[in-house]
Amino acid sequence: MKKILWVLILITSVGKAQLSEQAIISVLTCGPYDELYSAFGHSAFRIHDPVNNINIVCNYGTFDFNQPNFYLNFARGNNLYKLSIQDYQRFEDIYIYENRFIHEQVLNLTSEQKQKLFAYLQWNSKPENASYYYDYFYDNCSTKIRDVLLEALGKDVIFDESHITTDYTIRELTDFYLKKLPWGDLGIDICLGLPMDKKAAPLEYMFLPDYVESAFDHASIVQNGLTVPLVKEKHITYEARAAEPTKSLPHPLFLSSFIALLAAGLAIWDLKRKKASIWFDIFLFGTAGLIGILLVFLWFFTNHQAAAKNFNLLWAFPVHFVVAIVMRKSSRWLTRYFLFTTILIAITLLSWPILPQMLHYALIPLVVALGLRAFVQFYLRNRHSHETK
Repeated sequence: MKKILWVLILITSVGKAQLSEQAIISVLTCGPYDELYSAFGHSAFRIHDPVNNINIVCNYGTFDFNQPNFYLNFARGNNLYKLSIQDYQRFEDIYIYENRFIHEQVLNLTSEQKQKLFAYLQWNSKPENASYYYDYFYDNCSTKIRDVLLEALGKDVIFDESHITTDYTIRELTDFYLKKLPWGDLGIDICLGLPMDKKAAPLEYMFLPDYVESAFDHASIVQNGLTVPLVKEKHITYEARAAEPTKSLPHPLFLSSFIALLAAGLAIWDLKRKKASIWFDIFLFGTAGLIGILLVFLWFFTNHQAAAKNFNLLWAFPVHFVVAIVMRKSSRWLTRYFLFTTILIAITLLSWPILPQMLHYALIPLVVALGLRAFVQFYLRNRHSHETK
C-alpha cells in the first residue's frame, strides 16, 4: 500500500513539474536475465533534474495482473502494458542485484526539446493514457523509446539506417538471445509462424534493447538548423559480472532424439511381432495433435500476429489428436490417414531446409519418430486387412 501511495504522489508531482536547465533525459539499456520474459533486456527513459529533485524512470514494460480478464487477454494477445513512473535508484538497485548491465545514453536535447519530451511523458503517464496493447516485435518497451521520441519531437530526430548491415529475420534476431534458454527458444519457434521469418528492416531491429542503444548511437537531431548527434554522452552505470552457468534441463534435442530412438526400437519390435505398440503411438499422436490445436487457436482465435501461417502444422496436425482417441479401432480411413501422414512427414523432412518458415532443428528427430510410427501403423494395418480378406 505504501508503494502505491508513493507512486501516486510521485506521478502527481511530476505532472506539475517543469524541467530546469540542469535536467537531463537519458535512455537506459539494461541487460538480459535468465528468465524468458527478460531474456532480451530492457529499455526505459530516465529523467534527472537535481534542481526539482526529480530522478525517475519512465518504464513502458509494466503490466497489472489485477486487470480484468488478465489471463484470457494474455492468451488472446490483448496484453495491456502501461507506462509506469518509478524511482530511479530503486530501478538501478534491482538491475544491479540481478547482475544486469545498465548503459545510459544522455540525449543531446535543447531545453525546449527536453520540455516537449517531458510533457509527452507526463501526458502519457496519466491513467487514461498509460496503457497500450503490447506486441512482441512491433510495440514493446523498446520500440516505445523510439516511437515516443519521434512523436514528441517529430522530424527533428533522424535515425541513420545505414549502420545495420545484416539482413537477419525477426526469428534469427530472437534466436540470438535465447541460446541459453533452448526450451524457450523451442517454444517460440513452435508457436510463432511465418511472420517471424520476414527480413527485418533496420528500424525493426529496435524491438531489441541492444539495437535501440545502437540506433541512438548513430542517430542525429536538428537543433536551431544544425544537425548534431542525438546522444550527448554515454555512461556505463553497471557492467555485469561474469556468472557461472545456471543448471537447466537437458537440451530439447536430447529428448526428441530419445523419442526417435524409442520409436525406431519399437518399430523393429512391432514389425517382428506384426503388432503395433498402440499406447506409445497414442501418446505421440495425441501430443502432436494437442500442439496442433494450440497452433490453430493462436493463428485464428487470437491477436498474436506472429502466430499466423505456422508451418509446424505440417507435423503437428490437429486431427492427430482425434486419431489418438480412436487409434485402437480398426478402420480403412485410419489406415489411409497413416499413409497420408507418412507421405506428408516425408515431404516435410525433405523440404525442411527450404521451407519459408525456419523450423527448429530439435524437432527433426521428433518428426522422424512421428513419421516412422505412422508408417508402422499403416504397414501393419494394411497387411492385416489383406490377410483377413
